[in-house]
Amino acid sequence: MFFGLVKGGAVGKVRRKVIHSVLVVEDEPLVAFDNEHTLEQAGYRIAATVDEYDHAVVVIDGGGVDLVIADVALHGERNGVDVARHAHAKGLPVLFVTGNCPIDARAIAMGCLAKPYAPRDLIAAIGVIDAVLRGARRRPRMPVGLSLFNTE
Repeated sequence: MFFGLVKGGAVGKVRRKVIHSVLVVEDEPLVAFDNEHTLEQAGYRIAATVDEYDHAVVVIDGGGVDLVIADVALHGERNGVDVARHAHAKGLPVLFVTGNCPIDARAIAMGCLAKPYAPRDLIAAIGVIDAVLRGARRRPRMPVGLSLFNTE
């Protein structure tokens, strides 16, 4: 842990984030745009935004991704579950953002955020995932619609 300045000029603890760069896998252009904007405003780097499996795999294999957020329905023959399997095999955490969380999600993802969700809930969900990855004793508030899997 390191120390830094916080609002008001006081010195306080600053927690290191594990998640800096996010791959957005979403086939709905407006949802993808909203996710990009929300994440960028919250200080995350967008590794890429893609709408199908092959592009997602290229980005994942290229490195520089800390978290994959994936919808289940995608363009093409393969879906977000396939993307999640590939990411999981590479050791990357996955958060499904979908209206219908797949049954086998528990084995390949850290959680599932139910659509529709507010932008603040997406940021909060990523904060919870980040806290789990850091091994934080205290986690941020769980947003509405977030289900965590096997994080104990």
